[in-house]
Amino acid sequence: MKKRKIIFGLVVLAVAGGGYWYWRYANKNTTTQTYEPTTVQRGNIVVNIQATASVTPENRVLIKPPVGGRMEEVLVVEGDNVKEGQVIAWMSSTDRAALIDAARGRGPRELARWQEIYKATPIVAPLDGSIIARNVEPGQTVTMSDAVLVLSDHLIVEAQVDETDLAQIHLGQPVQINLDAYPDKTMEGTVSHIKYESKIFYNVTTYTVEIRFKQTPVYVRSGMTAITRFFIASHSNVLYVATDAVRYENRRAFVDVPSAEGEDHPPEAREIKTGLNDGKFVEVVSGLAENETVLIKQVADSATNEPSNPFAPKFPTRGHGRH
Repeated sequence: MKKRKIIFGLVVLAVAGGGYWYWRYANKNTTTQTYEPTTVQRGNIVVNIQATASVTPENRVLIKPPVGGRMEEVLVVEGDNVKEGQVIAWMSSTDRAALIDAARGRGPRELARWQEIYKATPIVAPLDGSIIARNVEPGQTVTMSDAVLVLSDHLIVEAQVDETDLAQIHLGQPVQINLDAYPDKTMEGTVSHIKYESKIFYNVTTYTVEIRFKQTPVYVRSGMTAITRFFIASHSNVLYVATDAVRYENRRAFVDVPSAEGEDHPPEAREIKTGLNDGKFVEVVSGLAENETVLIKQVADSATNEPSNPFAPKFPTRGHGRH
């Protein structure tokens, strides 16, 4: 019986040892290196800085009644353009409203008499602009703290620019604007102001850059979200190659090209001089010719960095996609 236990123990050790060596060596990490060919092309390189933005009034004015009371007549609706000093509503103070209601009960003549004696109070536009909100209707009771109407002198776009890009933004700079509501329509604008105080926007330090439309379309509304592209530089009819094909060492740029000795030989490194970079393509100033083949290194891992245990439960790995 004792001998059988010893034999059983030796078998267990042998199985465990074999499993360990299989785990340690049979399934160890291997790396395969391949190359994907691409060609040098000719075209235009345009460098832009992209930033999220929103439409907002440059000056948003809350129009509040001069006295508490009742709204008698509202002469404007949302979207109306008004001039400074224009009467946009009429209202009665609390005392006038009570008096007029009492006179109305005595007949039309009495009502007309008191309406002539005790005039309604006008509400006037404080500046030129557009009505963007109408918060009251005739007959409603209001207080002096209620914003009965909201006026905007004109709409602008406020973009949140990363602090690392701020040095490339300047007044008068051309900007392309695409509203999320109208993605197929591209509007033009210019930088009108760069605010001095930073904001934290999605855990990134940003600065608000104000953009004026060259011509504000009628369909633009306050609060709309947008994508803005600040024009930085452009070069026309130049050679360019994919950014993934270029690597940098000690401020020098290199690409891999096929070996002159044939496909069975490793690629050759070639130094090039680069120009503009739009994030996807890099301008090639010298070192490559149009339609020349360049190799992009592809590295594929057949396993994880640590050997996997065949006896351990398998869990799905979580990857990171490009955004």
